[in-house]
Amino acid sequence: MTRPPLLAAAPAVLLLVAAPASAQTEHDAQGWANLTAMGPVAGRLVYFAEVQPRVADDASRLDQLLLRPAIGWKLSDRVTLYQGYARVLTYVGDRDTRREHRSFQQVTWTVPQGRRAELQSRTRLEQRWRDDGRDMGLRLREMIRGEIALSPSGLGVRALGHAELFVALRDTDWGNRAGFDQLRSFAGLEVPVGGRSTLEAGYLNQLLDRPGAAARMNHVASVALFVRH
Repeated sequence: MTRPPLLAAAPAVLLLVAAPASAQTEHDAQGWANLTAMGPVAGRLVYFAEVQPRVADDASRLDQLLLRPAIGWKLSDRVTLYQGYARVLTYVGDRDTRREHRSFQQVTWTVPQGRRAELQSRTRLEQRWRDDGRDMGLRLREMIRGEIALSPSGLGVRALGHAELFVALRDTDWGNRAGFDQLRSFAGLEVPVGGRSTLEAGYLNQLLDRPGAAARMNHVASVALFVRH
């Protein structure tokens, strides 16, 4: 029997999740929120803008705040190119805040899998600058995302999953090392909330490589609201 495309990809995703894991791993419970507005500007010109606060240390304190706008061009109904900028604030102490600037290029490719399902690839190349160093970091990110409707009509709530691999492409004087950086894996639900807007909620597992220290695994309660117009 031929498996549906989303199910056929599941073993590869599981291998990606398991491969970097090690016996010595530190764990933390976190909460991430995401508010994203997105839509057309004019013709094929589109945009998105994100605000993402994240809490850490058993969800007891603000850990990061991300502001990420981007402008894009639709090559077709399935493929869109983006140029964006991200401002990232990381709170590493009571008075100490680490600041990062990112420029990024992104291509998003969406492939419908019939009326009930959809498969999407998102490739992002980031150029990163931090205030505690002078070097520019380069990082490649690849996300594979799949969703399938829970009703035969294809409408309503959908099951959702994605895996995103991060690979650093060069060393930097602020501590980044070339090679595997992190892996994020998500499972949850996508719920329509009016018009084309959706709410995504579920569990996200973030596995981080830390050269010279134990790996870190964050267990994240993730909620994201996507406002589409």
